[in-house]
Amino acid sequence: MPASPSTARAINDRLALRLLQQEGPLTAGQLKTKTGLSRPTVADLVERLQESGLIQVVGESGAERRGPNARLYGIVADRAHLAALDVRTQSVSVVVADLLGVTLAEASLPIGSDTGTEPAVERAVALLERTAEAAGAARLHSVGIGAPGLIDPVTGELRDTSGLPAWHRRLVAALQERLPARVVVENETNMAAVAEQRLGAAHDRDTFVFLWLGHGVGAALFLDGRLRRGASGGAGEIGFLPVPGTAGVPSAVDCDGGFHSLAGAAAICALAAQYGIEGTDSQEPLAAGLVGAAVTAGRGDFLDALSRRLALGVAAVAAVLDPGCVVLGGEVGHAGGADLAGRVQARLAELSPLHTEVRAGKLGGAAVLSGALLSAREAAQEELFAPGAGMRAVLG
Repeated sequence: MPASPSTARAINDRLALRLLQQEGPLTAGQLKTKTGLSRPTVADLVERLQESGLIQVVGESGAERRGPNARLYGIVADRAHLAALDVRTQSVSVVVADLLGVTLAEASLPIGSDTGTEPAVERAVALLERTAEAAGAARLHSVGIGAPGLIDPVTGELRDTSGLPAWHRRLVAALQERLPARVVVENETNMAAVAEQRLGAAHDRDTFVFLWLGHGVGAALFLDGRLRRGASGGAGEIGFLPVPGTAGVPSAVDCDGGFHSLAGAAAICALAAQYGIEGTDSQEPLAAGLVGAAVTAGRGDFLDALSRRLALGVAAVAAVLDPGCVVLGGEVGHAGGADLAGRVQARLAELSPLHTEVRAGKLGGAAVLSGALLSAREAAQEELFAPGAGMRAVLG
C-alpha cells in the first residue's frame, strides 16, 4: 500500500533534514541528487522547511550557476539550544550548544564530598543556568546527562546506588522538575561509548566493548550497532569482576577485590609508585598523568605491568562476548594511547584464543560530555524532525 501524500512529504522532509545535519549546507540540486527526488518535490520540501523555521539560506555555491539552485540551505542552528552535563563524584561539567552541536559556552565546578545534598544540587543547577545565559540560550530544548551509577531500563531514571553522592540522583530529579526541557540521563560510561562510536576510535565498529579507565572502571557494550544495558541496567559493571591478583573478592556493595582493585585510579597510582614514576604538572587526573609520563619516558616496565592487569579484565569480556574490538577509553586509556593498547593486545593474545583488537580511545575524559550532547541533540532532532513537526512549528 503506497504512502499517503502527507506521509510521503513527512518522510522526504526528514530525509532532507538528516542530510543537511550530517553533510552541512547543500543546494537544492545536491538535495535532488542525494535523495533521488524530483526537482519539483525538492522545491516543495525546501519551501516547507523554510516556512517551518528549520532551514534557511546560508550562502551560495560557486560551483553552480547563479539562481535558485545555487542557494545553499542549512539547518537553523539556533532553532533549539541543548545542554550536556558530566556528573562526577566531586564535580560537574556543563556545555551548552546549538542544534548542530556547536559549543556556545562551557563551565565546570568542583563539589566537595562535604557539601550537603541540597546545596550541591543548587550549585549544579546554578552552573547550568549561568552557562545557558552566557550562551544566549533563553530556553533549553533538551539536556543530556552522563552520571555514574545504574539507569533503570524501565523508567530511564538514575537508581539509588550505594557509594555515590546523594546529590547525583537529586540533581537529575531537580532538572526534570525545574526545566521546561527534555532531560535524558544515561550511565557515564555508556555516554562515553556512544561518543567513541560516533566520533572516535570505534566509528567503524557496530560491535565492540568500551572500557572506561578513569577514577573507577566500567564497560559499555555495543552489539550489532545497539547499546546493551542488561536486564537491570548493570551491563558493564566490570569493576565488580572477580579476577586473580587482588587481595580478596568483591561484594554486592563494594567492588574492592574486583577488577577495580587492579585498574582503578588509586591502583594505578600505587603501581606507578612501585616503579618510581612520579606525578607531573599535567592538568589530567593523577593516574592519567602518570600513565602519560610513562609513555613519554618509554617506561615499558611499568606499562607492561599495567597491561597485564588490564588484559585480565579484557580477556574475561572477550571470552563471554567475543566483540572483536575493545576500546581503552577515559583519561587513562587516552593517556596510554597506542603504546598501552598495543601492549594490552599482545598480552591478551597470550590469554585468549579469540582475536581481539585493542584500540586507544580518542576522546579521553571529554567523551562523557560529547556523548551527553549527542543524546540531547538526537532528542531534540527526534521531535523537531518528526513527521508533522514542521507544520506544528508553522501553526504554533
